[in-house]
Amino acid sequence: DIADQNRLAVGGYSYGGFLTNWLITQTTRFKAALSGAGQMEHVSSWGTVYMPTFIASLLGGFPWEVADKYRQESPMYHLSRVRTPTHIVTGDKDEQAKPSQSFMLERALYYLEIPVQLLIFPNEGHGLSKNPWSGKIKVREELKWLHKYTNQSL
Repeated sequence: DIADQNRLAVGGYSYGGFLTNWLITQTTRFKAALSGAGQMEHVSSWGTVYMPTFIASLLGGFPWEVADKYRQESPMYHLSRVRTPTHIVTGDKDEQAKPSQSFMLERALYYLEIPVQLLIFPNEGHGLSKNPWSGKIKVREELKWLHKYTNQSL
């Protein structure tokens, strides 16, 4: 009785964005999702991030050593289960979670006909800290998304 099950939302940024991307492939209980700078596909992440050893240690080896694990634990390969309207944000200069990961999520949800919105912040890195308006716009748009899909007042 703590949470209204008809208004549940999930969201996170960076690793929290990855967890959000994973959760929406595992359950339909959320009415809305907010994904910020989250990974979608581990092999491409491993190949493009500045800390590939982090992904390798997280998954127990390199892509060629534990290929099945990279596939099993990548949200990309479970997207057919998603039903959650998802709002995505990324900085176009993000070196920690490449914008291409967010592009993949947006494209897949579009083709799956799941409500989706991708907000790309120009000249922003992972922390969206270059322009003080970026964080304000991010929160404003996320609140609008939550209001639209969970009927919560602003």
